[in-house]
Amino acid sequence: MHASQGRSAGLGLALASAFAFGGSGVAAKPLIEAGLDPLHVVWLRVAGAALVMLPVAWRHRDLVRSRPVLLVGFGLLAVAGLQACYFAAISRIPVGVALLVEYLAPALVLGWVRFVQRRPVTRAAAVGVVLAVGGLACVVEVWSGLSFDAVGLLLALGAACCQVGYFVLSDQGSQDSAAGAEPPHPVGVIAYGLLIGAVVLTVIARPWGMDWSLLGGSAAMNGTDAPAWLLLVWIVLLATVIAYVTGVISVRLLSPAVAGVVACLEAVIATVLAWVLLGEHLSAPQLIGGSVVLIGAFIAQSSTPKAPSGPVASGPGEAHAEERSQGAHADRGEARGGGRAAAAEEELPAERAAT
Repeated sequence: MHASQGRSAGLGLALASAFAFGGSGVAAKPLIEAGLDPLHVVWLRVAGAALVMLPVAWRHRDLVRSRPVLLVGFGLLAVAGLQACYFAAISRIPVGVALLVEYLAPALVLGWVRFVQRRPVTRAAAVGVVLAVGGLACVVEVWSGLSFDAVGLLLALGAACCQVGYFVLSDQGSQDSAAGAEPPHPVGVIAYGLLIGAVVLTVIARPWGMDWSLLGGSAAMNGTDAPAWLLLVWIVLLATVIAYVTGVISVRLLSPAVAGVVACLEAVIATVLAWVLLGEHLSAPQLIGGSVVLIGAFIAQSSTPKAPSGPVASGPGEAHAEERSQGAHADRGEARGGGRAAAAEEELPAERAAT
């Protein structure tokens, strides 16, 4: 009963995270069109979220000493690089297209697995990559000579590459668990990632040159004016802090694979919100292509091979099974008692590695 409730809560949080992340581009694009530089919007988003998460960072300050490389990598790729590339992309191409290109990341992860980690890739995963690339060709309408801005597409692809870095860095925790070590607290990693990202973006974006008066005005959303400060609060609290935290908790309650599949809905949500709130209409081939991209990403992500862990869990168990089998002929009662005790001692680390 408790497991079922936890799974239901995890699915609800994963959906909430997808909705929260999906609304970031819809809230940011009106600010960009009102005159704010995309990098300034990214800086406002990351710096605001970093301030909100400052108490969390202080609580997990031991991560600075124990995991400095992980924190810097997360801040540079998963926060600064990902957000900067995505916001720069939506300033040139539709929100839905930018997110669909970004969701090539699960397919790119397979390239990392195959060519960097040198692990085999399943046939289903390869089919998922082909579907994702084919669907992307429909989204950008290659038959019309790339009707979208080429720089915008490259920026969206950069966001996809940064998201690959996010997946690879997030896998660090599962590797630590498999090795019997305590993994870094995910919310603490997010807090420090936001802080580091804010520092890096401060140097790059130079917010002191921003026209702060624009935040006191309004931004147009498909003909309707919205207060700029309200859109900024939406981006900082809903699309960043709540989105990250609910996403991390959903992974804990479900699994990275299941939560990642639900996260694919982010592209659908962003496309629908952009259609309704910004008036960004996509053609029928683009909608079909977007569906194919998501299907391909789903197949690629769900078919990503896991790191081999068989010898850790099965080796001792098989050895004791054989010992128990041999000992049964000599002294069945003694073999049962000693064999079960030995098996319990050997299986305990394997159980810890799996949790």
